[in-house]
Amino acid sequence: MLRNKVLLFLLISFVFTSCDPNRVFDEYQSVPNKWHKDSVVRFSVKVPDSTKAYNLFVNLRNTNAYKYNNLFLIVEMAFPHGKTIKDTLEYKMADPSGKLLGTGLTDIKENKLWYKEGVVFKEKGEYVVKIQHAMRENGKVNGVIALEGVTDVGFRIERPIK
Repeated sequence: MLRNKVLLFLLISFVFTSCDPNRVFDEYQSVPNKWHKDSVVRFSVKVPDSTKAYNLFVNLRNTNAYKYNNLFLIVEMAFPHGKTIKDTLEYKMADPSGKLLGTGLTDIKENKLWYKEGVVFKEKGEYVVKIQHAMRENGKVNGVIALEGVTDVGFRIERPIK
């Protein structure tokens, strides 16, 4: 009986991991309750091949409690030998009628947001990616302290589709 359960688990694990041949790295971190403006989500990545180009994505899961049409993120990538690049990015999160974009049949939507295309990780070692939100409401100077509706933030590296 135990052997059958182990075999079933291995089979299911194989099916889920083999369904996405382009995935190199794909990890999420939960955001408890609200995403605080000072909360930085961090991912440590070791890229297996320093000669190939990859596409990078920020993945985001949000609920209907997300009340904005867009999303501003600050994404910082630290290279193994000390270089750092920092980008401020804007993503569309809802259509003109206010309906949230993304995939999912429930009230949780998953968004795969382009970060960079054709990146070659020339330095061997660990890269660190940090993501934080930079939301502001129209007409206000101070940022949104606690962003509601975001449940998970992820980072994904893919081989380009051929």
